[in-house]
Amino acid sequence: MELTYEHEKRSIIRNAFISSVALLLLTTAAIAAILYHITDAAILPCVANAVPLSVISSAVAIPSANGLISKTKEFVVYESSFSDILGIVLLNFIVSNESFGFKAFSGLGVEIISVLVLSAIFSMALLWLLGRIKHKVKFFLILAILVLVYAVGKQIHLSSLVVVVAFGMFMANAENIPIPWFRQRFLYGEFPRDLEQFHSLSRESAFLIRTLFFVLFGFSVIISQILIVDIAILGAIMLVATYTLRAVFLKVALRVDLAPLVYMTPRGLISILLYFSLPEHLKIPEVNTGLLFLLVLGTCLIMAMGLIASSGKSPKTGNVGGSTSALQWHRSDVICSWAFKNNGPSR
Repeated sequence: MELTYEHEKRSIIRNAFISSVALLLLTTAAIAAILYHITDAAILPCVANAVPLSVISSAVAIPSANGLISKTKEFVVYESSFSDILGIVLLNFIVSNESFGFKAFSGLGVEIISVLVLSAIFSMALLWLLGRIKHKVKFFLILAILVLVYAVGKQIHLSSLVVVVAFGMFMANAENIPIPWFRQRFLYGEFPRDLEQFHSLSRESAFLIRTLFFVLFGFSVIISQILIVDIAILGAIMLVATYTLRAVFLKVALRVDLAPLVYMTPRGLISILLYFSLPEHLKIPEVNTGLLFLLVLGTCLIMAMGLIASSGKSPKTGNVGGSTSALQWHRSDVICSWAFKNNGPSR
């Protein structure tokens, strides 16, 4: 629901999409190459394990970008959202296919078209329903239907997160659709107020769910894995590769100022979910919850410190609030740390 489209934003959206695609592929390739040389795993498991470690978490990046100047914030919002979607599609594509020929790629194209058609139909149906529910409790009903459609999509092996993202974008941009019949049939007088209430509810609910999920993730982390020197070195190498590739791409390909965009590549909820969705035959022992925790915490700390440093150097750019948001979001990592530290001597 943060993804609003305006004609003036076309260049930002284009650059954000190019950045998300290129950096996802480059980072995945780099991390896969590191895993291939360090472990004894085959190429396919290395690539599959590299995808969760290469996806930017929009759940972390978007709240942390709240205090940045408008164009920078919009770039972060679009880039991280695209990265989430593309990361899920890429991992599903790798996991669902035994070979990667014409049949696999044509199937991917049919799946994407099917999801887009389903998203359009579903979004208009929900908007129609939202305008006709007169009961005071209706937003959780809409969310429940959204979850139901997501679950059905997963059962038929579709990238159903696209449906969720498409619905949010559709809701945020419905008032900008100039088609007369659409405005007459689907928009209603109280839509702006309902949209704001729905957006507020989704933000509050998402924060609660993210916090609880990080607590559960904290309990799954085994402390002995974090203390292994080889795991720490592997995590450090991946961090260096991630930020080096991002800095070079932003500077050479997009020709933008590095600070603060170079720091805005946190790993978070989406990385954890993708990691736990990997089938057993594709998992690599060296890529465990300890390594994942180090990357999540490391990228979040680098982002927080980078935003603080950027705001200190450029107080007139409007970035002061960005460091505050990053530190506020770091509360989830503190909870996560508390969780695994208090999980007994075996953890």
